[in-house]
Amino acid sequence: MTTRKGSISVKTNDIFPIIKKWLYSEHDIFIRELVSNACDAITKRSTLARSEGHETPAGKVSILLNKEAKTITISDNGLGMNESEVEKYIAQLAFSGAEEFVQKMKTMGNNTAKDEIIGKFGLGFYSAFMVAAKVEVESLSMQPGSKPTKWTCLGDTEYEFSESTKSEVGTTITLHIAEDSLDFLDKWKFNETLTRYCSFMPYPIGLMDLSNKEATEEIINETTPLWKKDPTTLKDEDYKEFYRKMFPMDPEPLFWLHLNVDHPFTLQGVLFFPKLNQSKPIQENGIQLYSKQVFVSDSVKNIVPDFLGLLKGAIDSVDIPLNVSRSSLQGDPNIKKISNYIIKKVSESLKKLFNSDRERYEKAWEDIGLFVKYGCMQDEKFDEVMRKFVLFKNTDGKLVTLEDYQASVPEAYKEKLKDKYVYFEKNLSDESLRKQLQAEGIQVLETDQYIDPHFMQHCEMKKVGEQTFKFASIDSEIENLLEATDTHADDIKIKDFFKQVLVGDNKEKEMTLDVDVKSLKNASSSAYFKVDEQMKRFQQMTKSMGNSAFSMPVKKTLVVNPRNTLIKNALKIWEKGEKKELAEKIVHHVQDLASLSSEGLTSEDKEKFVSRSQSLVQELSQFIV
Repeated sequence: MTTRKGSISVKTNDIFPIIKKWLYSEHDIFIRELVSNACDAITKRSTLARSEGHETPAGKVSILLNKEAKTITISDNGLGMNESEVEKYIAQLAFSGAEEFVQKMKTMGNNTAKDEIIGKFGLGFYSAFMVAAKVEVESLSMQPGSKPTKWTCLGDTEYEFSESTKSEVGTTITLHIAEDSLDFLDKWKFNETLTRYCSFMPYPIGLMDLSNKEATEEIINETTPLWKKDPTTLKDEDYKEFYRKMFPMDPEPLFWLHLNVDHPFTLQGVLFFPKLNQSKPIQENGIQLYSKQVFVSDSVKNIVPDFLGLLKGAIDSVDIPLNVSRSSLQGDPNIKKISNYIIKKVSESLKKLFNSDRERYEKAWEDIGLFVKYGCMQDEKFDEVMRKFVLFKNTDGKLVTLEDYQASVPEAYKEKLKDKYVYFEKNLSDESLRKQLQAEGIQVLETDQYIDPHFMQHCEMKKVGEQTFKFASIDSEIENLLEATDTHADDIKIKDFFKQVLVGDNKEKEMTLDVDVKSLKNASSSAYFKVDEQMKRFQQMTKSMGNSAFSMPVKKTLVVNPRNTLIKNALKIWEKGEKKELAEKIVHHVQDLASLSSEGLTSEDKEKFVSRSQSLVQELSQFIV
């Protein structure tokens, strides 16, 4: 064969430097593209051979690194190409796509995200010029009577065909690495990138470093990843081992689910619920996206919803194109179906675990609880399944569902607490009130200050079936449950007495503090603070969102128990008039104790509390001496 030269018919001058400039941050993608093309060629050869009743050798991709020659060679035993096919598929179609890409980039502003543009054009073969000054393609077609051919291009619009001595069917691509990309000849760097993109490709990929005279070819991939296997043949250890390979620094996962669906879309994968490290932020990009076992991305924001962001693992779908752009995912109907399917499978998996192994589910709740509650608020279908499996810690320290809570209500309080759930904020609610309810056999649910205010509001506003929900803080519900039936003639006197001492004529204090009198069954309780339930919820939610713009003083009510001995004695001392200052000290002490039992005291209030307490004790000690 004589040498034949040709020219790529494009209008853009210096096409390769322009591509390289725009794609510089993505230049390692050539490894994925060329190896993926090689695997596709092997699959096509196998498919064609089967249709014609022929056998083919086992598919394989071989990669050689040659530091001395400054070359990377990628060979496959796929279907191969003849000269006309090389010219059609490499010299014409590929570069017309390249030119279209360049023209598009030149019309976009500098602020346009490259990853939103790159995926719209095939980066396949011409990605080789990201790192190569010269590319040689030698190929022998599987068609009978075909002759080998060699195509050479120096990174411009000119190319050359020449004779080839290739004797085995397939294609060999040799990249003569440019001076600014010689780091790819380092075996460890190349292997790191190759492993990232090609760990699960369907044919063995061998890598050999010719600079090491004693080196042998190493197979770097697993051709049948876990998600391609029949889950009925797998054991727990198989999943744990796969997880260790993907995330070697993580502890064992809590549990996992195996995805496998082929209609109306195709999806396979394994998703793990990891054991979270409370001292570290949640790792993003824990799910790897594959298309036909080829790594696409570790950004699955539009495929997996935010509330499942803790999940780790891999998903594989041929309905997700290899060169997908992140922006195009949002409008893809298959992506929405896949997302809904994953949500459905996660909720079904959690439901199954709860019903079959509640102990294991409860142990995992500390890690998954936040995400389950968030998911209920974000997705209606998820909420319909999972709300009944949301857990709260009760007074006894046990994790219970809302249904469990209703079942635990004593018969005497069934009517008062129908569809109602009493809660106290962890570290902020009055512990003495909780103990009073506990003495009556009434459990209280412990809530946090972050997700629970939003979740409770969601449950109250959004019914599931016919079930209604009403959450009431312990301070707002205690009167309904534990108010004594007897009345006291001194109630109004006590209220006026406390209000005069604590508020007086101070208009500013009147905006933030009120006084009320309620008789409680437990006479040992002197007083507690109560905040309007809706105002409390508003305060909780704005605080959890870090929104200081809406922060404002919340009016609290000091509820005084007239059955308490300290309250009775304080009133008597006040009415006698001889030691009004002592009575005032007792009132302030009662207020301080109520504050300590609920949200606590500020540093300034603590100083006042200590000072008042010392003064009160000193004065009272005079009666003993």
